Amino acid sequence: MALVLGIDPGSLKTGFGIINCVGSKYEYVASGVIRIPEVSLPERLKVIFDSVTEIIEEYCPQEVAVEQVFMAKSAGSALKLGQARGAAVVAAVNQDLPVFEYEARKVKQSVVGNGGAEKHQMQHMVKTLLKLPATPQEDAADALGVALCHANSQQHLLKVAKARTFRRGRMV
Repeated sequence: MALVLGIDPGSLKTGFGIINCVGSKYEYVASGVIRIPEVSLPERLKVIFDSVTEIIEEYCPQEVAVEQVFMAKSAGSALKLGQARGAAVVAAVNQDLPVFEYEARKVKQSVVGNGGAEKHQMQHMVKTLLKLPATPQEDAADALGVALCHANSQQHLLKVAKARTFRRGRMV
């Protein structure tokens, strides 16, 4: 049993989602969006750091999964996104938590089955997989998707580790 905190970083909105992994079953714990005021970038980074630290202290996850930076609309946007991501990663590492990183395409592939999935598809699948009563906000759904992707990846690694032999390309 492990609590996983997924983070979808952003310089104006950072999504977070927490799931409990029990074997191959996943249970929703919490999610939300950290809304960052339009202040200077260093002050925004402090808000992200403080907020992620507070979430970690409240829910005590064992692992943190963060979406990797992709080339956004411009190099400046990508740099801001990278710095926001860095603030979240430092908050996790500061609490001695292992941090795992996943590309957006891998997250979408893992959750939706299509690496080019749209936002509404991710929201729908997260709602379905976690049996949520309502559709989560975009950034929260993305963060829950990152957590689900991590849980799926860890399950796959466990299956491979438990496999003793391979016969004709299949685990036995």
